[in-house]
Amino acid sequence: MAYLDAASTEPLHPAARDALLAAIDAGWADPARLYGTARRAQMLLERARAEVAELIGARADEVSFTSSGTQAVHLGVLGTLAGRRRAGRRLVASAVEHSSVLHAGEVHERDGGEVEIVGVGRTGRVDAEAFAAAVARPGTALACLQTANHEVGTLQPVEDAAEASREAGVPLLVDAAQSAGRLPVPGGWSVLTASAHKWGGPAGVGVLAVRKGVRWRSPLPEDERERRRVPGFENVPAIVAAAAALRARSAEAEAEGRRLAALTGRIRAEVPRLVPDVEVVGDPDLRLPHIVTFSCLYVEGEALLTELDKAGFAVSSGSSCTASTLRPSHVLEAMGVLTHGNVRVSLPRGVSEDDVDRFLAVLPGIVRRIRSSLGVR
Repeated sequence: MAYLDAASTEPLHPAARDALLAAIDAGWADPARLYGTARRAQMLLERARAEVAELIGARADEVSFTSSGTQAVHLGVLGTLAGRRRAGRRLVASAVEHSSVLHAGEVHERDGGEVEIVGVGRTGRVDAEAFAAAVARPGTALACLQTANHEVGTLQPVEDAAEASREAGVPLLVDAAQSAGRLPVPGGWSVLTASAHKWGGPAGVGVLAVRKGVRWRSPLPEDERERRRVPGFENVPAIVAAAAALRARSAEAEAEGRRLAALTGRIRAEVPRLVPDVEVVGDPDLRLPHIVTFSCLYVEGEALLTELDKAGFAVSSGSSCTASTLRPSHVLEAMGVLTHGNVRVSLPRGVSEDDVDRFLAVLPGIVRRIRSSLGVR
């Protein structure tokens, strides 16, 4: 099986595996206690916190660990809105934010708040001027913009948004889940969220960083742990492994990024040449190095993913509908591109050129068979 779904979760980095095994033995105790084994766990926790803080450009006391990237986003959005309630009740976000941001916005709306969604162009990139205008409107309490889109890989104008937010006196929450460990973290953020399993750390570790001076109040019952931001017992071994993976991925990001960008560039060029009626989506240049997404006319995404799985390829689809939602990707809809027959290929660290060659070799036949079964020639 060729695993080509790194945007969902990256395989565990060897550095994370080594750190996890060592920390299971050394960091299992409750870091909130005072006896020796607990102090050792606390030392490991704080060392990991300092390491993550350094890599994302934050202070150690600004960083808290959550149970997931989704929880980090929920706490970041709702906590900042709660802390800035006197400043206003408006939340600004792009139309292609991760669903965790949009769902937090729905909670805010049910609580009487207002959400303004800023649209994107056909490549999935938000209009910086429109975003700035939305942030400048009176009563804006928080703006949210991802570093890069999780479905199509398009990079967002975070630095422009940060400058506009600074001028308006509005904090900017940046969701760096897809780019942390792959690209430098852009400056200017007020709140930052990320997820360890996206960069080769273990699942179950998220990062929430809140700059000093940003008003933030927990939307949950308070707990003594994690700067009173995140309730519950810290998973110290997993956090240690997450920090080790982020350090390792950041060190190799430039070289591996160039290699992966060349491979995804090849997929972008070859798929429309080999398969008729295909639209490659996302920005061709301003994009993450490891993600390429395309949509095939007259093909259901679910059928395409099933056949690719049978052929030995694990890929994803932004248009996968589920029995609970029966809706295609909100990202593709916002971009105004084809929403069905969608395939997201996201290359993990160390993927081989042979895997890409095999994918390009089998894809045309699979698409042709599916179309033929539907009576499409």
